[in-house]
Amino acid sequence: MKRLFITDCEGPISLNDNAYEISKEFIPNGDEFFRIISLFDDYLVDVAKKEDYNPGNTLKLIIPFFKAYEITNEDIINFSKEHIFLVDNAKKTLNLARKFMDSFILSTSYGQYIEAISDYLNFPIENTYFTQLDMNDDYKILDSEKEKLIEFKEIIVEIAKKESKDGNLNVDTLNKIFFEEIPKMDVYKISKDLVCIGGPDKQKAVIDILNKFYTFNEDETSVMYVGDSHTDVEPLKYAKNNGGLAVAFNGNEVAIKEANIAIVSDNTIATSLLIDLHSKFNKEYILKFARSYPKDTKRSFESFRIGFALIDEFNEIYNNEKSENKKDIPIIELVNEDNIDKLVSESMKMRKKIRGSGIGSLG
Repeated sequence: MKRLFITDCEGPISLNDNAYEISKEFIPNGDEFFRIISLFDDYLVDVAKKEDYNPGNTLKLIIPFFKAYEITNEDIINFSKEHIFLVDNAKKTLNLARKFMDSFILSTSYGQYIEAISDYLNFPIENTYFTQLDMNDDYKILDSEKEKLIEFKEIIVEIAKKESKDGNLNVDTLNKIFFEEIPKMDVYKISKDLVCIGGPDKQKAVIDILNKFYTFNEDETSVMYVGDSHTDVEPLKYAKNNGGLAVAFNGNEVAIKEANIAIVSDNTIATSLLIDLHSKFNKEYILKFARSYPKDTKRSFESFRIGFALIDEFNEIYNNEKSENKKDIPIIELVNEDNIDKLVSESMKMRKKIRGSGIGSLG
């Protein structure tokens, strides 16, 4: 059986939320501005279930504001290169995956960031899918539109302040700004032209990989997909429903609900364990390991055929007798109705711990 490894980038590999970080760097109060648009994105997907709106379209909604604040391609490229932060062990985990099987990164992130991190990780850019953003001068913005967008940004920051106090997102005002006012502007063309690789488009990318690189047969191909958020729901579901392995790494609630296995960890070695098993054994064998691991981790390492070097590395990280600060071992657990609330709670705590409360709280 042909084995594939496919992963999201931000969360399972890196600690970044590049669009949030760009907003914070180049837009006054950009962190709160982005936080509200991210919450609005979740609302449109989960509550309003807006037609023709996909998770991750936050990256479309913010682009006119990037033009208003004169953020250029060069700004995004340089900032992305200088602000790459990885989950511990991520580079080794990707190298392990590439050693055993063809490996791909699917990300909603802008291409400038994915190109920067691919270069940093020495990962082939041709094995990545991303949101292709071009801030070139073909997209004009009138001075009057710039002033109006800056005014809208201030309104959104005020919404953020109120939301922090009473939890009111004021979706009526946000709907008016993003779906009535901005679409009237010339600069809206940059958002309209942008195709975000999130949700359904990530699933399409998985199928594209299978069709482009392989003679696709569900009985002969097994995909391990790792994700953590709303934008990963469809590819996680696709992997799970087509004989593959769906893994949530420090996932939010919607990602964990679609996963076979949830990982909660400050280190990607937990992912490496599953990669090692996925490269050699069928799905049922891996699920048996995930069932055994929480009961007796040491015995599960003895009972399942994981590479000795990986076990030694795991023990060095988490069971080092010389370490003054002993770490809790990663959670690797099958997802079911009985443990999902616990897994979501532990996962959200870990997201905030390793990515910071600002990024860790985003959907």
